[in-house]
Amino acid sequence: MILLTSTSDKLQVTTSAAGNVVTHTSWADLSGTTVTPSRTNSANIVTATTTDILASPAASTQRKLKFLSVYNNSATVANTVKVQHTDGTNTNVLNNAVLGPNETLIYVESSGWQKFNANGVLQNSANQTPTDVQDFNISGTWTKPTNFTAKSVLVKLWGAGGGGGGGASLATAVVAKGGGGGGGGAAVFQYFNASDLAATETVTLGAGGTAGAAGAAGAAGGNGGIGGNSTFGTSVKATAYGGGGGAGGAISAAATGGGGGGGCGGAGGTGSTASGVGGIPTIASNASGGAGCGGSAGVSTANNAEYGGAGGSGSAATPVAGGHGGNSLFGGGGGASGGGHNATPAIIAGGNGGKAGVYFVAGGGGGTVGTDGAAPTAGGAGAAGNSSFGGAGGGGGGTTVTASTAGGAGGAGGLGGGGGGGGGVGSNPGVGGAGGVGGGGRCTVFSF
Repeated sequence: MILLTSTSDKLQVTTSAAGNVVTHTSWADLSGTTVTPSRTNSANIVTATTTDILASPAASTQRKLKFLSVYNNSATVANTVKVQHTDGTNTNVLNNAVLGPNETLIYVESSGWQKFNANGVLQNSANQTPTDVQDFNISGTWTKPTNFTAKSVLVKLWGAGGGGGGGASLATAVVAKGGGGGGGGAAVFQYFNASDLAATETVTLGAGGTAGAAGAAGAAGGNGGIGGNSTFGTSVKATAYGGGGGAGGAISAAATGGGGGGGCGGAGGTGSTASGVGGIPTIASNASGGAGCGGSAGVSTANNAEYGGAGGSGSAATPVAGGHGGNSLFGGGGGASGGGHNATPAIIAGGNGGKAGVYFVAGGGGGTVGTDGAAPTAGGAGAAGNSSFGGAGGGGGGTTVTASTAGGAGGAGGLGGGGGGGGGVGSNPGVGGAGGVGGGGRCTVFSF
C-alpha cells in the first residue's frame, strides 16, 4: 500500500520531456471509522516538470492510494516518469519508468506496479526499454528513432541468392543434365552504438541472381547469375554477400555444379563442371561461422552453413536422383538441382531446395521438386525468410523423356537470399526449363 498520513505528505510525478502525460488516482480517506473514497484526474502535463498528483490529507486523516495510472498521451515523444512520495522534507522515488508513446504505468494496491505497451499488452518489467524495429524487403532509408534515445542498434542483413542454371534439351540416348541450384546469400548480424550512426542511413538490398536461360532445342542450359550484395550505411558499414549461380545443364556426362553460398567476406562462385566455390572465408562442406559453403557437383548432404549461404546442388557425371539444396542456420538455403536423364534415356529426378533456420534436414526442406514425365512442372518457390533467418532455396524443375516436351522451370529462391532451383531437362525439340531466380536480399534493424 501507499499511504499519505500527514498534512505534508503528497504524491508527485516528474516528467523528463515536454510531451503530454496524464494521470489518474483513485484513493480512500480514513478518519476514525469513516471511509471516504474519491479520485483525482490531472490536467495534461506538457512540460518537463514536477506535478502533484495526489494532495495531502486533512489533519487526523490517512489517505490510502488504491489505483494510479500514468499515461503517455503523446504519439511521438517518449518520457521518463518518476512517481515519488514526499513528506515535505524528504522525497523518495517509488518508481522510475520510461514510457514510450501511448504506454501506461499503473499501480494497483493488490498487485503493485505494471507497465503496458501502446497496444495494452502487459510488459515484463515496468522499466522495459523501448524498441524500434524497421524491416526492409526493398532498398530504402533507415531512420534513427526519435521517440526515445536509442543506445544500441542491431542490423541483420542478408545478401541475395544466386540464380539456378537452366536445364538442357536433348532427346538422344546421351546423358543430359538439369541446371545446378544457386547458392544462398550470407547473413551478417552487426551491432553498433547508436551514436556511431547518422540520423538516417541508406539500406541497399541485393537483387536476386538472374535465372539461367533454358537450353534451346538440342542445347545446354545457361548459367544462373550471382546474387547481389546487400549493404547498410550511407558510408557502407556492413555488407552481406550474395550466393553464386548454378551451372547450366550439360548435354553430356560432364558434371554440373551448384553455386557456392555467399560468405561474410565475398560472394559465392558460379558452378561449372565443378561446384561453385563458397564465399570468403570458404569452407567446401558443412561450413561454420561466416563462411559460405561450396556448392556440390552431385548429391550431397554437406552443403550446409551457419551464417554463410548454403551451397546449391548440382549433378555428377553419372546423375543420381535427389540433388537437394543445402541448409543454413541463419543465411539463405541453397537451390536444388533440376531433373535430368541418363543415357538410356531414363528420368533422373531433381531435388528439393534447402531450408533456412536449420543446419541440416534430410530432403532439403525448402521449395519442392517439380513432377516429372509427360507434363513436367516447375519446382516450388522457397519460403521467404524473416528477422531470424534467410529464405529457402527453390526446388528443381521436373524433367521428361517424352518427345517434343519442355522441361519444368526451377523454383525461385525465397526472399532473404534463397538460391534459385535448377531447370529440368526438355526432350528436343522441347526446350529445357529455365532456372529459378534467386531470392532478393533483406534487412531488419532493431534499435533499443
